[in-house]
Amino acid sequence: MARDLQIRRLLRPLWSLGAGLWLAGCSAVSAEELEQPYSFEERPFELAGISVEEAETLPLFAEDLCVVSDESAYDGSEVNSEAGLLLSLSDHSVMYSKNAFERLYPASTTKIMTALIAIKYGNLDDIVTVTDEAVITEAGATLCGIQPGDVLTLRQLLYGLMLPSGNDAGAAIAVHMSQSIQGFAELMNQEALRLGATGTHFVNPHGLHDENHYTTAYDLYLIYQEALKYPEFREVTKTTAYPAEYADKDGSPVSRTWEGGNWYMTGREETPEGLTVFSGKTGTTKAAGCCLVMASEEQGKEYVSIILKSENRNSLYDNMTNIISKIVN
Repeated sequence: MARDLQIRRLLRPLWSLGAGLWLAGCSAVSAEELEQPYSFEERPFELAGISVEEAETLPLFAEDLCVVSDESAYDGSEVNSEAGLLLSLSDHSVMYSKNAFERLYPASTTKIMTALIAIKYGNLDDIVTVTDEAVITEAGATLCGIQPGDVLTLRQLLYGLMLPSGNDAGAAIAVHMSQSIQGFAELMNQEALRLGATGTHFVNPHGLHDENHYTTAYDLYLIYQEALKYPEFREVTKTTAYPAEYADKDGSPVSRTWEGGNWYMTGREETPEGLTVFSGKTGTTKAAGCCLVMASEEQGKEYVSIILKSENRNSLYDNMTNIISKIVN
């Protein structure tokens, strides 16, 4: 299993380089349709110490993924944010793409990866005692309000992470799972590479600004679509308000209500008729602008839409509405 994971990590950058040669949108093009079809047997796997026989046993990297091949097919003026992406999870088609591979700051959309790792590798029933690392003093940082010594479950911390976008919850999760912020960031980067998110580098679990903390719209899609495979992630991110009951350092009860910030889900922004938004994560910093990664459903089909670096929240939702309207129009 470990060797297979390592082989996949080595092959995925090779696949990404070659994907545009024979994939358009998300549909495979047969070798007969290409003037110079690429030979699987001639791929230089030996450079990575991988035999052709080993490589042939691995599943095709992009067979269940959307692949962006040509952004010139889309009208970039429809979105005035820096990047935008609309993808169908149901038929793996690309419906809109602008600057999908540009490295940008993710702000709190980082927390999608933090939640994924907590769900995938953690035990959500673990009892967590909050440490001093959860004290976030940066001006403007969003918090769920936990304090050192508070005792709550990892599952509760997920709600504190994803609904009020608690940077303190992100730090508490990181320390619980990896004993340090740095150790957890290393785990995040390992998972990003495993998913093929080669344009991503994380240094913290919450997305507070660091010039070495970046991603791309397409990488966020890779991370988000993986997270959506887990019912626990869907349950947390479909929730608009969560009553948290836990104990402080003295054992006294604490009661809070954590609320989500996706305007479509809270009713502050009108969703295009026929479309239901069922999951999402916002993110905002001065450097990242306003960002939103979300999932929606129409007639049993599911879609992921991403907007990065909008000027303000009103612009963010105008841009998002412009692209998700393509689903129903």
